[in-house]
Amino acid sequence: MNDTVFPMEPTAAQAQAAIKEEFAFFSDWAERYQYLIDLGRKLPPFPDAWKTEEHRLLGCQSMVWIVPQGDAQRLEFQAVSDSAIVSGLIFLALRVYSGRPAAEILATEPDYIADIGLAKHLSPTRSNGLASLLAFIRKTAQAAAPPHKKP
Repeated sequence: MNDTVFPMEPTAAQAQAAIKEEFAFFSDWAERYQYLIDLGRKLPPFPDAWKTEEHRLLGCQSMVWIVPQGDAQRLEFQAVSDSAIVSGLIFLALRVYSGRPAAEILATEPDYIADIGLAKHLSPTRSNGLASLLAFIRKTAQAAAPPHKKP
């Protein structure tokens, strides 16, 4: 049974800093990929009943399902993939964004991707899938955030 709960750190910025620190520990990308796979195994359980077309994330070569819950004060995401490495990428994104206010999600660029050199080591299809995941999270936060009032 997995007991990972997001957010793991108090802020998205602290989550990104922790990711950068953890990945700096590894000397090569074989070790980093293994760590990604290990992280993917720590995703919270995802109900089979949610593995529907309605929850399927388009733009990914692998099968990915994601379910958002909450409101502007706290948005949570549950997600899963049939790919071990993609599951690790999901874990990192949820670590940064899940359980946060919509405003914090919208104000947080995914700097961890460049900070750990991930973009240079993903295949084009995985990069596209990660971009789709991040776009979905952002779009969900935009929909939940209160509209800006003009003075």
